[in-house]
Amino acid sequence: MERFVRVASTSEIQPGQGKVVEVDGRYVALFNAGGAYYAIDNTCLHRGGPLAEGLLEGKVVTCPWHGWSYDVTTGANTVNPNICVRTYPVKVEGTDLHVAV
Repeated sequence: MERFVRVASTSEIQPGQGKVVEVDGRYVALFNAGGAYYAIDNTCLHRGGPLAEGLLEGKVVTCPWHGWSYDVTTGANTVNPNICVRTYPVKVEGTDLHVAV
């Protein structure tokens, strides 16, 4: 069964921005895509770049190191959808953001 952990406040992540959070020893990239929140593994599968520091355009984040991009809603790579980073359910309670582990 999933357990949700509070990781941030909605005010900490502006629309179009990301933030890295730690959830039970895992580094997770949390994004605000136009008021909807999504969480994926923070590590790019290409060379380990920090996805939370990448450019978010709509629902696609681009790794700042080498340009690999992922759909934050599914975790799928935009060039090869068979390559995916892990996604995590996000729940908003008031102004608190919770990620499932």
